[in-house]
Amino acid sequence: MGLPPQQAGTPKVRFEEVSKRFGDGPDAVQALEPITLDIAEGAFTCLLGPSGCGKSTLLNILAGFEQPTAGRVLMDGQPVRGPDPRRGVVFQQGALFTWMRVIDNVAFGPLATGKSAAEATRIASQYLEMVGLTSFARRYPYELSGGMQQRVGIARALANSPEILLMDEPFAALDAQTRELLQEEIKRIWHETRKTVLWITHSIDEALFLATEIVVMSARPGRIKAKFHPGFAQSDDPAVVASAEFARMKAEIFGLLREEALAAQHQEAQR
Repeated sequence: MGLPPQQAGTPKVRFEEVSKRFGDGPDAVQALEPITLDIAEGAFTCLLGPSGCGKSTLLNILAGFEQPTAGRVLMDGQPVRGPDPRRGVVFQQGALFTWMRVIDNVAFGPLATGKSAAEATRIASQYLEMVGLTSFARRYPYELSGGMQQRVGIARALANSPEILLMDEPFAALDAQTRELLQEEIKRIWHETRKTVLWITHSIDEALFLATEIVVMSARPGRIKAKFHPGFAQSDDPAVVASAEFARMKAEIFGLLREEALAAQHQEAQR
C-alpha cells in the first residue's frame, strides 16, 4: 500500500496557513484561502481541483516563483524564499531550448552548476537512458513528438538532481495513449528515484494511478476539501485501473470535483 498519511519527524514540505491574493481593492482576487499541508519525504502528492482553484499558484509558491500573501512554506524546516535547484519544475510544455540538441538541453543544468562538460554529458546520457531517449540524444526538440519532448523535460529536471519534482500538468497536451504510457514511465522513475513529487492534474485516473496522496481542492478561493491515500502507486501493474477499489475511489473523487466544478462555473457566471 501507499506511504502513510504522515510520517514522524519534519515533513519534506510544509505549507503553513498559506494564502494568496492577487491585486488590491475591489478587483483583488483571493486565489487561496489559508492552506496547511504536509508532504512527506518520498511522497507522490497530486493536486486535483477545478480550473482556477489555485493549484498552480500553490505549486509556484513552493517553486519560489510566487510569494504567499500570508503564511509560509518550509522545505526541510527552512522557509522557501525563492527558486532553488533542489526543486525541479516541469511545465505543461517542455520549454526546451529549440536551438540545442536533446543531450545539450539535459546537460545544461549540470553545466550551469559547475560540472565539467564531460561530467554534464555523462549525467545527461544517464537520464536520457532512464526516459528511453538515448537514440534521440543528437536530435533537436522540433524533431521529437510531444511525448518525447515531455520526457526530455523530465530528464532535464532530473539531471539537476533535485530533491523535489514539481510537475504542472506535464501530460495535459498529449493524446490519451501517449499519456497513459508516460504515466507508467513516470511511475517507474519514481519507484527508482523515490523523489518527492508534487503533481498537478485534472485527471482523476492519473492521480489515482500515480499518487500516494491526493489533495482535492475547492473552487476559488482554493482550500483543501478532502484528502485520499490510494495504494495504487505501489503497483507496477497498469491493469490496476480496472480494479473495483480504483473505480470506487474514482467515483467518490468525481462527486467531490463535480460539486466544485459547478461552484466554479457559478462563480464565472456571476462575474
